[in-house]
Amino acid sequence: MNVRHLIIGAGPTGLGAAWRLAQRGIHDWLLLEAGQVPGGLAQSVVDEHGFTWDLGGHVQFSHYEMFDQLMDDLLGVDGWLYHERESWVWIRDRFVPYPFQLNLHRLPESDCAACLRGLDDASAAASASRALPADFGEWIAQTFGAGIADLFMRPYNRKVWARDPELMDWRWIGDRVAVADVARVRENIRLSRDEVSWGPNNRFRFPRRGGTGAVWKALAKHLTQHESPARGSRLMFGAAARHVDTIARRVALADGREFGYEQLISTMPLDRLVAVSDLARDLGAAARDLEYSSTHVVGVGLTGAPSRALEQKCWMYFPETNCPFYRVTHFSHYSPNNVPDPSSQWSLMAEVSESAHRPVDRAQVAADVVRGLVATSLIESESQVHHVWHTRLEHGYPVPSLHRDRGLGGIQTTLEARDVYSRGRFGAWKYEVSNQDHSFAQGVEAVDAWLDGAEEVTLRRPDEVNARRPRSVIKA
Repeated sequence: MNVRHLIIGAGPTGLGAAWRLAQRGIHDWLLLEAGQVPGGLAQSVVDEHGFTWDLGGHVQFSHYEMFDQLMDDLLGVDGWLYHERESWVWIRDRFVPYPFQLNLHRLPESDCAACLRGLDDASAAASASRALPADFGEWIAQTFGAGIADLFMRPYNRKVWARDPELMDWRWIGDRVAVADVARVRENIRLSRDEVSWGPNNRFRFPRRGGTGAVWKALAKHLTQHESPARGSRLMFGAAARHVDTIARRVALADGREFGYEQLISTMPLDRLVAVSDLARDLGAAARDLEYSSTHVVGVGLTGAPSRALEQKCWMYFPETNCPFYRVTHFSHYSPNNVPDPSSQWSLMAEVSESAHRPVDRAQVAADVVRGLVATSLIESESQVHHVWHTRLEHGYPVPSLHRDRGLGGIQTTLEARDVYSRGRFGAWKYEVSNQDHSFAQGVEAVDAWLDGAEEVTLRRPDEVNARRPRSVIKA
């Protein structure tokens, strides 16, 4: 079979590309998905006990009007629940509001003083020197000083990325980290004032039913609802790519089928695309510059109800060593329909990062998570646990490693010269534009680049995209 536009992967990026083609009246496309459901890393799973889980702590907010409108259309006005973000850091046996660096007054007095001294020292050093940091670890030290760096930023980022910050670049940061204004921090301390509204996701929404994956199931259904049975679906599941020939412009599947194309958009991890392509030898060295961490997602179904201290919290960060997870989401708070019986059940979802620098015992991690929930006072005892659900994502986070951009430049230039566009969370390998809205937009913009030569702003100018103020998604 030959098609003009071939798409690999039915996650937000691949579905975004298909949506854009359909919107522009182009029907000569085919989308191949290795799995059996759409959504990619944004899909949802219902376990054997009837609990719904996402593949990580996803929330809906956006930098794009087109994305917001599509979300409204797909699930309808009543298909969403709306939340004011309550995110917290559990540290020193207490909760501190996020962003941590703006709420130091919640710390013990000695820790608060040490953090403030560090900010003062960093501010003075910055005035005396304009030297750029060599890595993310140095950026942390230059920006926050020793107090915040040692108490929170370094240990937390080691848990998130499963490696030392010195092994990462710092230019990805953009709106991902709140940079502290020392005068503002001092005023917050003087007034014992919480500051919680920073960031693009301070208001978000979540599907009423079906988890995050409900969005992408709805879009896949929309794309195929008017198809002719005689022609067959343009969205094929169980279609895993085994080999990509960029010269002959053919994709061979694991089951032996082959598809020719004029232009290809791939959303599979870029290192895998290189490995299964005819460019493996030429681009193998560049692909080794692309680093990632794996993610263990551990859903804990619970009986009873959350404590009053926890009931309105959305997600929490954990920098300390008494638990394996870096983040826990109060998942039943996002939607009561994430559990079978909201009157007697609730759920927490923990995430644990893994890499060669920080190995994880897969057989033990779920039990370690439950013990960590007790140690951090999220649950009173293990007797509350109804069951535990666990999955491991080989590709969890694309790491902004020291040589990432060097590797990306060579790979993407070579692929695009052969009309292969690698886009999406792991297709583009840019953490700074890897949320659902970013990923969807990359698919849309790739199509416009194919057809019109339009600039792919999300991929090429991430800082500009992230500087856009997301519109409020709180229903009036």
